Amino acid sequence: MCSQWEAATRPATDAGIRVVNVRVGVVLSGTGGALAKMLPPFRLGLGGVMGSGRQYMSWIAIDDVVGAIEHLLLADTVVGPVNLVAPDPVSNREFTKTLGRVLRRPTILRLPAFAIRLGLGEVADELLLASTRAQPARLTASGYQFGYPTLEGALRHLLGVGR
Repeated sequence: MCSQWEAATRPATDAGIRVVNVRVGVVLSGTGGALAKMLPPFRLGLGGVMGSGRQYMSWIAIDDVVGAIEHLLLADTVVGPVNLVAPDPVSNREFTKTLGRVLRRPTILRLPAFAIRLGLGEVADELLLASTRAQPARLTASGYQFGYPTLEGALRHLLGVGR
């Protein structure tokens, strides 16, 4: 789908219009999205590693999504695909341990891949067991400064949790 969407912008590029194709990672927000779905079990001490835990997740705080888009609107030399992800992709194991630490909850449970596939079918591999380790090379090269470059800092900000 991403390839089709980016290909659909070719007429604009051919017409001399500057096109920036943002490729957004997993957006973390304290009020919705993926993080909101994870919070209830984690807050109950039931959060844990999914599958092997080695799959990577390229994430970004919602504040940085807004900041990066604003930056890209003004950075007239940037064209083409740009990864909107934090500079620190993490494995599922790292994400789990960090979220547990921020919430001060244990993360000892494990959800095996077969159980995830049993519950979600084919989408399990795409949504929860796939690995993406994107870097924001073009975004940082254009001068964007992340407000929340580390997962722990982003989670503490988004969830309003101090140290």
